Amino acid sequence: MKIFIIGGNGTIGKTVSQYFKSKYEVIIGGRSSGDFQIDIADSDSIQRALEKIGMMDAIVCIAGEAKWADFNDLSEEDFYIGLRSKLMGQVNLVRLGRSFLKPKGSITLSTGILADDPVVKTSSAAMVNGGIHSFVQAVNLEIENDIRVNVVSLGVVEDAYEKYKDYFPGHNPVSMQKVVNAYSRSVEGKGRGEIIRMYG
Repeated sequence: MKIFIIGGNGTIGKTVSQYFKSKYEVIIGGRSSGDFQIDIADSDSIQRALEKIGMMDAIVCIAGEAKWADFNDLSEEDFYIGLRSKLMGQVNLVRLGRSFLKPKGSITLSTGILADDPVVKTSSAAMVNGGIHSFVQAVNLEIENDIRVNVVSLGVVEDAYEKYKDYFPGHNPVSMQKVVNAYSRSVEGKGRGEIIRMYG
C-alpha cells in the first residue's frame, strides 16, 4: 500500500507515520519538511504534490490550522484562516485527491474534540471541525470508484498534553496508541463516512 501522509512529521503525524512505515510505503508531505512540500490552504500546491506522487492507495491529512482567540477578538479574517486551511484545505484534498487514488482507496481527514465539546477561545476551530464532520458524511454519498472518506477526531493527545492542558481542564489525554488505532481503523478498515472519535 502506498500512503501519502500530510503533516507526517508533526506531533501526531510522526507517531502515525511510524506505524504505517512499518507495513507500507509512506510518503510524507509538509509545508517545510517531508518528501514533498504541500500547503493545503493552496489548492495549486495540493495539485502539484499529487501530480509528483502519482497514483496511491491512501491519503491521510493530519494538517490544517485555525485561529484560537476570544470570540470578541476574532475578526472576519481570523475566521478565514481556519476556513481556508483546515476546512477548505481538507475539502480540496478530497476534491483533487480522488483522481490520484486507486479504486477502493481511502482519504482520512483530521479534526478534534472541539466539534463536540468546545472550550473557550475555540469558536473558529470548533466551527471548522463541525463542518468537516458534515462534509465527510455527505461526500460519501457521491464519491466514485468506491473511495472511502473518513475523519479522525481526537481529544488532547498525550504528546501535546502539557502544551494544551490549561485549555482542557479535566480532560483525559488520549494515548498515542489509541491515536494510531484511530488512523489504522480509517486506512486499513472498510468503514466510510465515519467520524472516528477518540476522546480519552
